[in-house]
Amino acid sequence: MMRRVYRVIDADGHVAEPLGLWTEYMDPAYRDRAPRMYRDRDGRDHFLLDGQQRDGSDELSARRAAILADGLAHGRKGGFDPHARISDMDLDGIDAAFLYPSTGLYVGSILDPGLAVAMCRAYNRWLADYCKPYPDRLFGIAMLPMQSIDSAIEEMRFARSELGFRGGFVRPNPYGARTLHDRACDPFWSAAENLDFAIGLHASGNSGMPTVGVERFASRGAQHILSHTMEMMLACMSMIWAGVVERHPKLRVAFLESGGGWILPWLDRMDRHFDEKSFNDSGLTMRPTELFRRNCWISFEPAEQSISAVAEHLGAHKILWATDYPHRDGFFPGAPRMILDRFDGASPETKHQVMAGGAIKFYGLS
Repeated sequence: MMRRVYRVIDADGHVAEPLGLWTEYMDPAYRDRAPRMYRDRDGRDHFLLDGQQRDGSDELSARRAAILADGLAHGRKGGFDPHARISDMDLDGIDAAFLYPSTGLYVGSILDPGLAVAMCRAYNRWLADYCKPYPDRLFGIAMLPMQSIDSAIEEMRFARSELGFRGGFVRPNPYGARTLHDRACDPFWSAAENLDFAIGLHASGNSGMPTVGVERFASRGAQHILSHTMEMMLACMSMIWAGVVERHPKLRVAFLESGGGWILPWLDRMDRHFDEKSFNDSGLTMRPTELFRRNCWISFEPAEQSISAVAEHLGAHKILWATDYPHRDGFFPGAPRMILDRFDGASPETKHQVMAGGAIKFYGLS
């Protein structure tokens, strides 16, 4: 068979998990604690995860929850039907998509490691079946139960060896009291290196995990602005300033669904503190910007105007972009055209690196 050529890659698409997956795929011992719907006395539908209501965030509002059961809460049918997704990808000229969850973004808020493990295994098995009809176009990204580092490593190995996944996702937020740079996480990062397993740090809304700044603002819009970008900025500090990627030189990490324009001033600020002896308590031997260039990638939404400036400064091969398909606030149709318009007049090589090359390198397709 001829090897597929990838010219346009959605580095951060989503699936819309139907509630039925938990009945079919989940360990029976935990099935009674699986996500479910309930209707209150006023006739409003809500989404429950481990007994806690999770429908107040950006990804799943109460008005959407009523249609979650058939998978349509997040927009288009392709979220749960791979054949419909391929048709939509063809309309947009997208060769491949790497797939992250929707409601599964809340799993980090679960306190019981056993339940988190059961949900991750069920979701990953379902996702593998979703991708199976199009193995060279749909690529699953594993959900990893970071509530237990040993379990997260075990699930990573299962996803790599048994399901053929090339990467997994972790929330940027603290898991309980444990940050990403906690030394207890080092075996996880080492395992990702050894397995050649890309790690996407994927933000979400106010979903029950510790989220910086949301207590200061009551509006959903303000909380959405804060929850994605500011948590990712702190995760970037964990990965770079706190030494995770310096200790793990082969680790590949991407900062996803948080905008991308913040990365340049953030790296500038870290570099400035690295260069100033009175501030540099990092223990790093490399400047933060160089660590980013070695280990990290940054993702943009098509609406962002700063993408070309970041590509010029950090390198086009460090850029990812995302449709956010099938979410209603995503960019379908037309995302690839929007990205290319930001690079009008750029060289063919720059366009290739932005549209596909960065994702090929990050996810290990080459």
